[in-house]
This record gives sequence, structure tokens and C-alpha cells, in this order.
Amino acid sequence: MSIRQQIQKILTQEDLNFLLTNRIPRQALTRFLGWFSKIEQPLVRDISIGIWKFFSDLDLSEAKKQRFTSMHDCFTRELKPGARPISQDADTMTSPVDAIVGAHGPIEGTRVFQAKGFPYTLEDLLGPEEDIEAWRDGTFVTLRLTSSMYHRFHAPYNCTVERVRYFSGDTWNVNPIALRRVEKLFCKNERAFLDMRLDGPGGLQGQRVALVPVAAVLVASIRLHFLDVLFHLKYRGSRTVVCDASFQRGQEMGWFQHGSTVIVLAAKGFSLAEPLKEGSCVRMGQPLLRRR
Repeated sequence: MSIRQQIQKILTQEDLNFLLTNRIPRQALTRFLGWFSKIEQPLVRDISIGIWKFFSDLDLSEAKKQRFTSMHDCFTRELKPGARPISQDADTMTSPVDAIVGAHGPIEGTRVFQAKGFPYTLEDLLGPEEDIEAWRDGTFVTLRLTSSMYHRFHAPYNCTVERVRYFSGDTWNVNPIALRRVEKLFCKNERAFLDMRLDGPGGLQGQRVALVPVAAVLVASIRLHFLDVLFHLKYRGSRTVVCDASFQRGQEMGWFQHGSTVIVLAAKGFSLAEPLKEGSCVRMGQPLLRRR
């Protein structure tokens, strides 16, 4: 076993991992990394990306460019044209991100699960004032992004984003270890709620769908192309923005400044596209949810 593998094995021990990624000044370290990652000094950039590669499976072969100004520039990298084929199945929503499929399935009334035995409600996630009827008894899927993945997110179908709501919050780690220990974790972390309507042509026209990007320790801040604002831990602007932003399936909507999780909410009648299951890797543009 290599030194790298030995270190990775130690760091994935559950108690130690939880201690190192959660029992720390999470928000202060998150703000620090946000500043540090944007340093454009070549030595700092090269050492930072080198350490990142050592501890992860970072693969830059699909990146649009191979030279980056900073670690942040590398993290938010674009892909080469055509690197992600987009499924055009009219009865299927595609994955908005590259991710690992987490908890998913039917929404029990308004109850959703972050892990087995750890429920939360749509009211907890979206706020008590939100009209959640479109997703009552609907379908959800949790998409977890690892640090080395492509971190831009895209429209899962032809759609119009009608409203965005921002929730400031904590920055708990969102890995499976933390999800099994911290109740209602997604509802405590910084997140945004994108309320959208699916447009034609297509079999899902008129459906309401929600994307909820959730930030995490060291990986906060969310940028949306159609809003001239960066949502971050110190943001103090309007929490709800009414908009009318149209997207074609697969079109880029924004990115995480560093990365985390996207929760997809859909109406009743959808199920996870085969052969996906919990733990499966899915790429942006692949079928994610299929209408039964």
C-alpha cells in the first residue's frame, strides 16, 4: 500500500474524519479557503493543486484549458465542448451535475431522507413560508459532488427559473459520515432554492422542479449566471429574487465556488433512471429521473 493510500485510509476512519471535518471552526476555515484558493501566485497555485491531486483522483484531461491562474480557477474549470453528451429523452430529466447518487426515492408527504433514519421535511429545507404542494408525495434525489469533480451545474430540461431564494447557514461536511450523525444537516447549511418550470417541447412541459444547491465545509458560495450576485456566508442582500431566466437542457446555470451537493425535487410519478442506484456515479447530461 502506497503512502497516499495509507493516509487516505487513516483519514476515512469515521470518528477521525468527523472530528477533522466538523469539530473545527467551519465557517472561519471556509472563508479562509475561499480567499486562499484565489491567490494567483504561481508557486502557491502549483503547490495547492499538487496537494489536491495527491489526496484525490483529480483528472483534468477533460478540462477546457490545462493552465490555471489559481486553485479556484481549477476548481471551477469548464469542460471541453462535447465532453458531456446530453440525453434528449422527452420523458427524462438529466443530471444537472457530475455526482454520486445519494439518498433518493418517494417524498413521504413532505418528509425526505438525507440518510437511513435521518429524515427532514420540505418545510425545513425550503422554509415554512414556501408553497411545497408541487412536491408533496413527489420524488427526490440527492447528488453529492466530491472535491475532484466538475463543479458547474446545468439545466436538467428546457426550463424557466422563476424564483431563487437564498438561505445563509452553517457549513457542516456533507459526506456520508456526517449525514449519518447530524440531523437535518442540509437544512442547517448554506443553500439556495431554484424554483423552475419545465418548458416544451417535451413530455414534461409544465412540471415544477426544484434544484437546491447546498454548500459545505471549505466549499461555500454559489454563483448563478442569471443573477448578478454571489451568494456566500456574508451575503446580506435580498433573500428572495423573482426572475424569468430560460435555459435549454444541458445549458450551464452556474457553479459552486467550491462544491458540495444538489438536491433535486420533482413531482409524483418520477423514479430514478435505470441503472442508477445509491452509490452510482452519474455525469451531467445522463438520464437521472424518468417519468413512470
